[in-house]
Amino acid sequence: MPLEIERKFLVANDGWKTSIAGSIRIRDGLIASNNGHKARVRISDAKATITLKSRRIGPTRTEFEYAIPFSDGEEMLLTMCDGHVLDKVRHFVPHAGATWHVDVYDGILSGVVLAEIELERADQKLELPAWIGKEVTGDPSYRKVNLLAQRIAAWRSTKVGTDG
Repeated sequence: MPLEIERKFLVANDGWKTSIAGSIRIRDGLIASNNGHKARVRISDAKATITLKSRRIGPTRTEFEYAIPFSDGEEMLLTMCDGHVLDKVRHFVPHAGATWHVDVYDGILSGVVLAEIELERADQKLELPAWIGKEVTGDPSYRKVNLLAQRIAAWRSTKVGTDG
């Protein structure tokens, strides 16, 4: 059974920028969500995937990811994600034998920067870089779907306030 064991953190400062080993641009769309389970389509560079994830138990969840034709991925983003496609640049930052993913969001989540690390085991010891801030692995307000909902609500309340 394929498992994803991941911890997520806020980024405390820009110290990570001096160690970037590579970067990719990612477009991400949520197709469906049901009681913590989700189906997502993603395009990164010239590759498209569809991913099914179970609800998270601590830092662990089941994850199935499959390559799909690029044109199918584009069509799914366009027609199945209700216009809520997230754009980000993922930077790969090595530290203490591990590679961190630092996601810098564009578009509606502009200004959000999160760092993630995938682990071999849930109890694995981890050396945190100096640029890592508060851990938000178990905080639902930092899930992408909730960040997006918060931004949409804020945008709507601003828009309503200016239409009156």
